[in-house]
Amino acid sequence: MKQVVRVLEGEYGGKTVMDTAFPLVKPFKMGKNGGFITVDATEVKGFPNREIRVKLKSASDYVSTDGTVPVGEDKPKQTDEERIKEIQERFEILDEMTEASIEGTVRGMIVSGPPGVGKSYGVENVLEQHNMFDRLGDRPLKYEVVKGAMTPIGLYCLLYKNADKGRVLVLDDCDGILFDELALNLLKGALDSGKRRKINWNADSHKLRNEGVPDSFDFEGSVIFITNLKFDAMLNGGRLGKVRDHLEAILSRCHYLDLTLDTMRDKMLRIKQIVQDGMLESYNFSEEEKNTVVKFIDDNRAKLREVSLRMVLKIADLYKMAPNDGRWMRLAETTCMKRGA
Repeated sequence: MKQVVRVLEGEYGGKTVMDTAFPLVKPFKMGKNGGFITVDATEVKGFPNREIRVKLKSASDYVSTDGTVPVGEDKPKQTDEERIKEIQERFEILDEMTEASIEGTVRGMIVSGPPGVGKSYGVENVLEQHNMFDRLGDRPLKYEVVKGAMTPIGLYCLLYKNADKGRVLVLDDCDGILFDELALNLLKGALDSGKRRKINWNADSHKLRNEGVPDSFDFEGSVIFITNLKFDAMLNGGRLGKVRDHLEAILSRCHYLDLTLDTMRDKMLRIKQIVQDGMLESYNFSEEEKNTVVKFIDDNRAKLREVSLRMVLKIADLYKMAPNDGRWMRLAETTCMKRGA
């Protein structure tokens, strides 16, 4: 029996493929025109009666199922209320685990989920609340959030800066270090389960000398990774080469929280929940106007460049500009939708 996988978002024949299950023929592979998986589309309505290649941006754009999902269908439906409750629980767990990182109970945590669903906001909000009095007293904060590209020696300096007990280093979308052997070795040292976590830099460096950073130190803080990558999908497919063992070692040292917002339906339910909770309060919209914004996103979700909380704000801004004449929809089509959508 072939393994059944669910494509979260991909492309075939110039058309978007979303939330669709296929029997897997060959796992994710990078070709000269990008990544793809080979699936059996024989029994899937709307696709050719043969094996096809579905284009994917990365190996995290499809997930394994337990084999019970009917081909061509999404996983069994829950009510919207049941699914929203599950999503809320995941974000409540994120808050709890962030607090445990501050206390030092959790040394490392990986938070995985699609862009624009509130991963970073949730973590930073908890850290901000715990550091409120330090901020009011103009004292140094006990956390640091770093985003973007990073070198191994830059990581070493950041770990040193945040080495004290009670400090938290947040690496937000710094995915490059997860594919660098030297950086991964530093992280393994910082996240080790032993009583003493000693990190060494065994190469001469002007940068370290200039910044007064020693060539070894004990790390007693916590590290939180925020990423769009799905570690389980990465480790089950794709060509990771030498870094595979290092990534597995990192995963074994960390708590791994997948927010499970895998489908377009999940993203829309998250948007509806956050809007209902007051996300658009500053816009002074009526309930009808809020519903208009959300409905526009839901109706055009396959055409929008992304479905996220950021997109909600973009559409709300445009609606605020011209709510009555309908021009806001034309502006949204031009600036927020995929070309040719």
